[in-house]
Amino acid sequence: MNLSENAVKVLEKRYLIKEENGKVLETPEGLFRRVARAVAEADRNYDSGADVARTEEEFFSLMAELKFMPNSPTLMNAGKEAGQLSACFVLPVEDSMEAIFETLKNAALIHKSGGGTGFSFSRLRPAGASVRSTGGAASGPVSFMRVFNAATEAVKQGGTRRGANMGLLRVDHPDILEFIQCKKNMSELTNFNISVGVTDSFMEALAKKEDYDLIDPRTNAPAGRLNAAEVFDLITEMAWTNGEPGIVFLDRMNANNPVPSQGAIESTNPCGEQPLLPNESCNLGSVNLSAFAQGGRIDYEGLKKAVKTAVHFLDNVIDVNTYPLALIEKTTKQTRKIGLGVMGFADMLYRLKIPYNSDEAVKTADEVMAFIHETAAESSSELARSRGNFPLYNKSVYKSSGKKRRNATVTTIAPTGTISIICGASSGIEPVFALSYIRNVMDSTFTEVHPYFKEIAETNGFYSEKLMQKIAARASIGALREIPSEVRKVFVTAHDVPPEYHIRIQAAFQRYTDNAVSKTLNFPQEASRAEVKSVFLKAYELGCKGVTIYRDKSRDAQVLNVGGVNTKTADSISPRQRPKTTFGMTEKVRIGCGNLYVTVNFDEKGICEVFTNLGRAGGCPSQSEATSRLASLSLRSGIDVQEVTEQLRGIRCHSTLRKEGLTVLSCPDAIGRVLEKAVKMREKMFSDGEIFESPAEPYQKNKPQEIKDTCPECGGRLSRESGCVVCRECGYSKCG
Repeated sequence: MNLSENAVKVLEKRYLIKEENGKVLETPEGLFRRVARAVAEADRNYDSGADVARTEEEFFSLMAELKFMPNSPTLMNAGKEAGQLSACFVLPVEDSMEAIFETLKNAALIHKSGGGTGFSFSRLRPAGASVRSTGGAASGPVSFMRVFNAATEAVKQGGTRRGANMGLLRVDHPDILEFIQCKKNMSELTNFNISVGVTDSFMEALAKKEDYDLIDPRTNAPAGRLNAAEVFDLITEMAWTNGEPGIVFLDRMNANNPVPSQGAIESTNPCGEQPLLPNESCNLGSVNLSAFAQGGRIDYEGLKKAVKTAVHFLDNVIDVNTYPLALIEKTTKQTRKIGLGVMGFADMLYRLKIPYNSDEAVKTADEVMAFIHETAAESSSELARSRGNFPLYNKSVYKSSGKKRRNATVTTIAPTGTISIICGASSGIEPVFALSYIRNVMDSTFTEVHPYFKEIAETNGFYSEKLMQKIAARASIGALREIPSEVRKVFVTAHDVPPEYHIRIQAAFQRYTDNAVSKTLNFPQEASRAEVKSVFLKAYELGCKGVTIYRDKSRDAQVLNVGGVNTKTADSISPRQRPKTTFGMTEKVRIGCGNLYVTVNFDEKGICEVFTNLGRAGGCPSQSEATSRLASLSLRSGIDVQEVTEQLRGIRCHSTLRKEGLTVLSCPDAIGRVLEKAVKMREKMFSDGEIFESPAEPYQKNKPQEIKDTCPECGGRLSRESGCVVCRECGYSKCG
């Protein structure tokens, strides 16, 4: 096996069997043999005289030659007691307390077994709606997402994988505006990716610049109207700000639902590439395209053989899998969905001398995926002839065509973070992020270079350690004249690829993919909101099923940098002094204890202080004063006022909730609401251009401490790939 040093390290850390004290008991060869043997056993279910040893050898060779890898749970658990081999699950969230917490329990079991979960919260009644059983008011989908997030945080996926969720809300849900902004504070909902479920009717209203109906999920009756353009602008604004939410085109996903008789697809797995019915799971795997590009051509015969064996492998996984819940096993085996995808696409283009940002690359993507999908569908039909169609075949869209199908779906383009490290390949269909970078190991540093680029550099006589270090300090080699122009043209990296080609490559793969495509559309830091909006619209126009964008350095914790570190002052800050002159407002707010007087003062640098005073009725003056002091301290220390109001708004107090006719929920909620009004008042007063968009920068006593974008486990650098954060040194990965 031609495993790199890094691949061996990832295998030892995350996949190989260990003793309780951490001593590794298994070799990489032993791992692939364990998995191949366990998965091959399914052949006996269909032929008592099956040559299982031969099947095992085919599966083993495919993995050992690094031509195919199944999803991580299969590598981790096949042939072991746990035996849970699927990566993707979708669970229903029904509109009752009992159902919500039943789903929460099931999600915890799935996370414990190594799977990721997707949820649509669209069935939940909106915040403020009445709850008949208690006479109270519903807290809404976002509040329950926080509960799910906390539960995920508490469950470590068998010590090997971190919990991950997809949270989806339909664009016509009454709480959609709150949902779109629910990750404005990136310290919240850290175990969720979020996507807006966009409908065709919404896109039609957007095109016509019209309003559209919000729908009450309990009654399916209209519950208000919003302007489609304004909602779309808010989605764009938040995606531009920090990359969330993404967009899922729900009607398009359901147009390709192979078993519409079983209901609608409501959500996807955490990275968005696997639409599933409620209580359905799917197992994934990817062929390594770089292994089939040699001598400037694609080895289609070798690729065909690999795809056929991979489909056989993934179908077997369905049978040998140990499912976390009986209902999931039943639902999964009714459709037998599998998702075969690819990795190493960018590496393949390098070997074919095709720039990623070219029409030829789009054409290659189209041709390669068409071949893979056709071969996978043929292989599924061949399996159906000996094993039978999937049980719901007669209720599927395939019956009318007469084509046999063992699997309701066969192709998915999934993230391949750690398995691409094992194979030494570029991730999924993403461009290569960097051709060279500096690795820190113990007290030493050395330069890691893309192996094929290094081969080309040595062959063409321009390789030197000094040049590789120079490349590691930049995002692109386009301006390095010491490298031949024809090499610079081919070896483009993520920062060289304009968003147009990101989305065209995604669309090309989507055309021949049953399920969906996981890909991150990377934008430069200076990209405008209009550019982000344009790509969202282009994704819909080109037939994508969803889209996720990320603008460089748009989050405090930049995931991978070349040459430098995106820094932010973290510690050693102190509040600015109270200005001598302030402007302000005082508002009287009725609360459960009487009247609360809230005063907010500000100057040209921002809101700087909050005071509260309770009327004669009593109440909790010490708590209100503490809240005001802490809010004032935060605001003068540079915390954005929106961050403060988000923490205060929504806090509830029983004394206030029991009183009818009140417009606030508690003293903190009242303070938050007055702060929001003060922001608008200040903006109006300073509308002559002197106003700053956020409070003044914090005063610093000492040298600011850097927040480095490093792996929390090994200290290596992190990259953003297909909706995931991945360390390509130790294999650490996290969705979001």
